[in-house]
Amino acid sequence: MNQQKKQLSEREMLTDGLSSQRHIASGYNTYAGECTNKQLRSAFINILAEEQDLGAQVYENMSARGWYQEKEADESNVAKVKQRFLSTTH
Repeated sequence: MNQQKKQLSEREMLTDGLSSQRHIASGYNTYAGECTNKQLRSAFINILAEEQDLGAQVYENMSARGWYQEKEADESNVAKVKQRFLSTTH
């Protein structure tokens, strides 16, 4: 059989990269939060910051190309979420 390999588009690669960065950052966040060794926790936090920076770079690249667009939140929804958050933290 002659199978053609489908090449991912740049958009698909960036989408996959952003998803991967979210997953990786989530893991390091968990490791940092549950680590009892202060030096190791500090290392995890440093790696987490680097991973978040990489994710932000991918997001900014996608956003600049119009491939990732956020909807503007209306003020009433922002107020509702803010109130819900404040009521759970006090």
